[in-house]
Amino acid sequence: MLELDQDFPSGVAFVQEWKAIREEALAVSRQLNDVPRFHEIMPEQASISANDGRDWRMYILKAYGVEQPRNMADCPKLAALVRKSPRVLSASFSFLGPRKHIPPHRGPIRGIIRFYLVLSMPRADDGSPAAVLKVAAVEHRLDEGQFLLWDDTFEHEAWNGSEEIRIVLSLDVWRTRMPIDMKLFSSILIRLVRIGMRVRGMG
Repeated sequence: MLELDQDFPSGVAFVQEWKAIREEALAVSRQLNDVPRFHEIMPEQASISANDGRDWRMYILKAYGVEQPRNMADCPKLAALVRKSPRVLSASFSFLGPRKHIPPHRGPIRGIIRFYLVLSMPRADDGSPAAVLKVAAVEHRLDEGQFLLWDDTFEHEAWNGSEEIRIVLSLDVWRTRMPIDMKLFSSILIRLVRIGMRVRGMG
């Protein structure tokens, strides 16, 4: 796992404001049927989003450097934090539905690290967090207000063992201290993703 103070110092502000961010996420959740499923945004991700017929919805405020103006306007606190953090390439609320399992997968871009902040966590029968994030074979049961920062190219998966929705803030963050070849290759991949977004009318 990565260290916030070394790898994403701006992340401290998101952690400090997690309750205000949660209120914006809960407001979005009240009209959850209007929030698209992940594979409806990115059909190529159907293998991890549409794999079991259960819901995984993503409310995107910013994707690979491209803001979604309406969503940013609806979440002013989060939008302000994102705009103050130029290394944040993508920002979204992730709504993991009851009993949903996201199978193991890896991010394709070495130049991106993932920041995961829990906003609303359902409970198991014993009172522990009911949703799990597994990264590099290690299971993490994080509570509300807790976070994880990790290399997105490590294999990871998630599942919700409850009948309620798990909500997290997910940020893709531009990595610092990259070798020049990694930086160049990552920049090329991000440009290709942006081209795909424009084709879908997202940018």
